[in-house]
Amino acid sequence: MPNETPATTVDDIVRSRKKKQRIQFGFYLFLLGLIVWSIKATVIDDTDWDRIGSLADIGKSISHFIGIDFSLIPSLLGPTIETFMIACIGTLLGFIICIPAIWFGALNVTPFKSVTYPMARAAMTISRSIHEIVWALIFVSAVGLGAFAGILAIAARSLGFIAKMSAEAVENIDPRPVEAIRAVGGNNLQVMLYGILPQVLPIILGIVIFEWEINIRRSAVLGLVGAGGLGLVFFRQMHTFNYPGVTTVIVAIFGLVLIGEVASHYSRKALI
Repeated sequence: MPNETPATTVDDIVRSRKKKQRIQFGFYLFLLGLIVWSIKATVIDDTDWDRIGSLADIGKSISHFIGIDFSLIPSLLGPTIETFMIACIGTLLGFIICIPAIWFGALNVTPFKSVTYPMARAAMTISRSIHEIVWALIFVSAVGLGAFAGILAIAARSLGFIAKMSAEAVENIDPRPVEAIRAVGGNNLQVMLYGILPQVLPIILGIVIFEWEINIRRSAVLGLVGAGGLGLVFFRQMHTFNYPGVTTVIVAIFGLVLIGEVASHYSRKALI
């Protein structure tokens, strides 16, 4: 009789594992079916295959973009600098806006959990849910065409990522320094300055630098909706069917993004 218990336990474990494997197999099968259905609905059924034509037609269309419009290069300096400054100022403004959102959105430091925490988290979600092009359209209609609308769009879009990642960093701090400061009579400001900020500041700086690198890419296309920068030049070249000019703008955007990635890499190494 005593030997029956281990045998029964082993049988239970085997049955449990088989049940788990069946559930996993069913889930993967459902996921595969969902992927196949998505490809059929969004690619196969929703594509105008007659308009695409043959491979020769596709190659002919792509060949229009081969080449560089050297006459356009001198006029790209101003928009390139403007795109870079939109990313820099927009990221800085977004970080300033994020400071209260980080404070309110971290569950372990938020002042009124039932009010400030859901408000901050809702703001983060809204910021991430709305595409930067949509933010740019909103601000172009509010403040008019130009770089200022692009700066506001970048700031609004940056809030969600910077605030969310930073708030989660605050929530994951080591509680022992905070407890030590409170044990010797430290107030909330001292806890924030000496117990929390030293732990999360390098992480937050890394997040801001990473977001700035992403914002360089974003700011390069905001001009498509009138928010200034290289995107506006890109739109004009497409509108006038100057395809080598389009390629030239793409090369300029690539160069600007490459500079941003290099600067981001060395900035993170120097500050973190």
